Amino acid sequence: MVLPAPSHQRPSGTLARRSVLLGAAAWCVGATGCSGGATSPPGTTSTAFGSRTPTAATSSAPGSAATTRTPSASDSAASASPGGALPRARQWQPGPGEIQPEVKLAAVRLVEALGTWSPGQGTERAAAGRVAALGISDASAAQLAVQAGSLRPSADAAVVRVIDAQYGGILSDTASVLVVCDQPTLMGAAVRPGGTTVDVRLGRTSDGWEVTALHPAAPGPAVALGPTAREVLAQSRIELPPASVADIHSGAVHDSVLRAMLQLAGTYRLSVSVVRSGHPLDVFGTDRPSDHPLGRAFDVWRIDGHAVVDPATSRTLIIAFMRAAAAAGSYNVGGPVQLTGGATANQFFSDDTHHDHVHVGFTA
Repeated sequence: MVLPAPSHQRPSGTLARRSVLLGAAAWCVGATGCSGGATSPPGTTSTAFGSRTPTAATSSAPGSAATTRTPSASDSAASASPGGALPRARQWQPGPGEIQPEVKLAAVRLVEALGTWSPGQGTERAAAGRVAALGISDASAAQLAVQAGSLRPSADAAVVRVIDAQYGGILSDTASVLVVCDQPTLMGAAVRPGGTTVDVRLGRTSDGWEVTALHPAAPGPAVALGPTAREVLAQSRIELPPASVADIHSGAVHDSVLRAMLQLAGTYRLSVSVVRSGHPLDVFGTDRPSDHPLGRAFDVWRIDGHAVVDPATSRTLIIAFMRAAAAAGSYNVGGPVQLTGGATANQFFSDDTHHDHVHVGFTA
C-alpha cells in the first residue's frame, strides 16, 4: 500500500513561557451551556462519516470504568441535526492512577477553553481572550489561538467534551499530552458532529507546567476505502474518536493496523485513542520516527470498558490484551505492564508514557 506523506511539519520552535491556571470559572468564560462546574497544519476532523465515537465520561473521572458508559452509534450522528441544542460543557478530570495529573489538567483546560464558545465568540480574538482568562499572557494566548487549527472549526458555537487525555510522552521537564476530543458545533439551527485530537506540548518551570505549543490533528481528505477499512468502521466493538475515523477515511492507515483491530475486536471491545494524526512525529524525546504518523500504529485507552490507567482495571485483562496484540502481528507492544517473552527482542515494553494506554505498532 502506497501511503501519502503525513500531513505534518516538524516544529520550528516553541512559544514564550505561559502558564495555565486551572480554575473552572476561567474555563467557563464564553462556554456554551457551562454548568459551572511536531507541528500539524490546520486541518478538519469530523464524525460525519458515521462511525462510533466514544463520548466523554459521564462523571468527573473519565478514566474509571465505573463512571463511563459504552458509546453507541447514536453518539455520533451521520449528518447535522436540525433544531438541536449543543450538549452542556463538562470539564474533564483525571481518574485514579494518573502520573503527574497536573500535566494533563494544564493541557486539557487549554483545549477546553479554545474549543468551547458561545454564539458570536468563535473568532480568533475571542479564542485568545478565553486563553488569556486562564492566566496566560496576551501575546502567548494570541499565538495559541492561531495554532488551534482543527480545534476551531467554522461554527456559531461549539462545545469540547474530552474523551481521553493520553500521554504522547512524559519526561522530567517536557511532556506531550494527546487530548482526544468530541466537539459538536452549532451552525444556525443545526448541530453538527465533529471533533479532533490535539498534541499539547508542555514544559516544566519553577511555577509548574506551562503549555509551549499546540499541534492539532490534520488527517487529510477522504478517499475511497477498501473492504478492510470499511469493516473496521462498521465494527461496533471498535470505538474510534473523530480524528481516528478521519485517519481511516484518509486511506493513510496500513492494512496491518486495520486487520489487527478486527482480530482484537473478536475477543475485546477496544476504545482507540490515537491512530495516525494528532500524535508526535517522533518517539517523544528522541529523533526516531514514530509509527503513528506513518499509519502503522494505534493506541487503546480502554479495554472492555475498563480504562488502562485505572488501578482497578485487572492486570490480567491488560496482559492478555497486550499478548493478543502481539499475536495479531505487532512487533512493538507497550503498556503499563512489562511483559517477558515475545517473538522478537524487545517486543514488549513499558514506561511512564504508556501507563495510560496500550500501544500497538507494526513494521508495515
